[in-house]
Amino acid sequence: MKKVHLKRKIAQRIAGGHPWIFANEVEKVEGDPAAGDTVEVYFYDGKFAGKGYFNPQSQIMVRLLTWDKKTEINEAFFLEKIRECWAYKKQIGYVENCRLVFGEADGLPQLIIDKFNDYFVIQTLALGIDVWKPALVKALQTVFKPKGIYERNDVPVRELEGLPQQKGFLSEPFDTKVIITENGLKFHVDLENGQKTGYFLVQQDNRRAIQHIVKGADVLGAFTYTGTFEIHAAHYGAQSVLGIDISENAVAQANRNAELNGLQNIVKFETANAFDVLKQWGKEEGRRYDVVLLDPP
Repeated sequence: MKKVHLKRKIAQRIAGGHPWIFANEVEKVEGDPAAGDTVEVYFYDGKFAGKGYFNPQSQIMVRLLTWDKKTEINEAFFLEKIRECWAYKKQIGYVENCRLVFGEADGLPQLIIDKFNDYFVIQTLALGIDVWKPALVKALQTVFKPKGIYERNDVPVRELEGLPQQKGFLSEPFDTKVIITENGLKFHVDLENGQKTGYFLVQQDNRRAIQHIVKGADVLGAFTYTGTFEIHAAHYGAQSVLGIDISENAVAQANRNAELNGLQNIVKFETANAFDVLKQWGKEEGRRYDVVLLDPP
């Protein structure tokens, strides 16, 4: 088995469950592992630390997948991890749209999988997980029988792992412009060209939470992207909502989303540089909003 031996000083951090091992924390490497291989990791005293994927080109040389020596890293491992992720997401209340796999938080470092009802978007941001992409696709097909799977690896961080930027279908081609339902509202999502994986699914609980502060309010939304927070505000009883974003395409989609939900008379979107607008409005008398939403990334 290919092995990585750690320096003494990092034993406590890794034993505590941290999954990253940096190149300068490695004492020696045995077995001549290739980039992307699975390796066993050992502490300075020879005790087993874990198994993970290896990449000597990356500052993070090993990303741990398991701390159990008996666990085999194979197709069955990834199938079981996908099943575990879905069981957990359902347990905490997600049944339709969700971030199915959130990298290290779900025990699969540098893997993002977003579930848009029957469609899935994958990002494999490290070489070690990119190697297992066919197994991940197979696992998704086994667990969900999806209508489509799309790869959004058009992100610069992959280059740090020696990987190219790319995107495309990992299933039979399908229309990548879909409509999802969130908190009783509908939204257009562009899986191929939207930011990140097309839509910020991880903010859906925050969008629901604003219902307690927007009723009857005049609301300003800055950096609105496709208008999800602002449309939620209108849905939850805001008196008026204005959303601004520098992207004309995002604003156009935001207005389409408002119309899709019949809220176009309450919420409006305009193309503008939010930094310039907020600075200018801060100097003007009479320009006041009850609630200001700064959409998170």
